Amino acid sequence: MDEQEKKYQDLFTELTNYERSGVRMQMNGFPASPLQIVSAHMVREESNYMRDYILDEQGMIRELDFNSIGTDHSQVE
Repeated sequence: MDEQEKKYQDLFTELTNYERSGVRMQMNGFPASPLQIVSAHMVREESNYMRDYILDEQGMIRELDFNSIGTDHSQVE
């Protein structure tokens, strides 16, 4: 397994553990599974994803949102 494959496997394991703990996950505002999120990371071209952790009253993670951040090359001088 190369380094990139390990990175995706680790992400999948992390997200699966969140899901098993009852953490809801979304991608760009829509419910998403760990597999959908990892697949999107694998096929992305000009965008990255920013994580947004939503906490409950006790400070525990209750939701994890991934939002696409596109690269706008028109702003480059």
